[in-house]
Amino acid sequence: MLTIINRIKCNLNLVLLGAAFCSVAAVAETPSAPDLTALVEHSFRSEEDKARNQYRHPVETLTFFGIKPSMSVLEIWPARGWYTDILAPYLKDQGKLTIANFRVDDGTMQDDRKIFWSRISEKFSQRILKHKEHFGSVEQTEFDPPGYMFLGLTQQYDMVLSFRNAHIWNEQGYLLDVFRAVFDVLKPGGVFGIVEHRASRVSEISSSAVEGYLDESYVIAVAEHAGFKLQAKSEVNANPKDTKDYPKGVYALPPTLAMGTVDREKYLAIGESDRMTLKFVKATSE
Repeated sequence: MLTIINRIKCNLNLVLLGAAFCSVAAVAETPSAPDLTALVEHSFRSEEDKARNQYRHPVETLTFFGIKPSMSVLEIWPARGWYTDILAPYLKDQGKLTIANFRVDDGTMQDDRKIFWSRISEKFSQRILKHKEHFGSVEQTEFDPPGYMFLGLTQQYDMVLSFRNAHIWNEQGYLLDVFRAVFDVLKPGGVFGIVEHRASRVSEISSSAVEGYLDESYVIAVAEHAGFKLQAKSEVNANPKDTKDYPKGVYALPPTLAMGTVDREKYLAIGESDRMTLKFVKATSE
């Protein structure tokens, strides 16, 4: 009888030991989350880009939006890839990054600004292909409203990000259309993160918006009209030194410095623009 009991105890110990081993193995196989701070300071990024961290606060901004390394993320109009340089390596092993670039000029473009954007987008696309070890597999699509509005399949992304683009869509009259397109490609519960130049608020119903700036309440209203719910606002990208009353609007400030040598030191001392940072969510179906 004692022998039988000892055998039962022995078998039970083996089962428990095996379970513990499997548990340890499972933990060991779980990939660790990439370090955003390390990526922001990565040697791949230029010193000029890293110098802008003090104005753009990428770690705090992306953390506020709730980004995770396993997400499927869309970045709209990355331009020269200031944020893409951080997002791509963060997502490349566990998640997926897609960028919606400005469309390539097929020779029919007449607008000088669009031609300029097209050249920037094409050059950045080539840079991604050249440095696959850093970027990984980044999917690319063209986006140029109203003619090119495809951002992806319905309910494809966990998160969509837009950095300083909304004022351009608003100038062209397509802000609501773009927000609706973003709403369609987000999964239920997905996040739409927006950083945008913020206009001066005059009253509860009006603001003073010189070139390049948008009223925060207006952006929120348009997003809500498109179906989004505002989940949170952050002041992480606020700049109280930005008086927003310059001859060339936001473009007088760095990094553009459109005034050239005129009051250059003044604009450098102000830094980049005061910005709203808004986190919208596509509500889940009840």
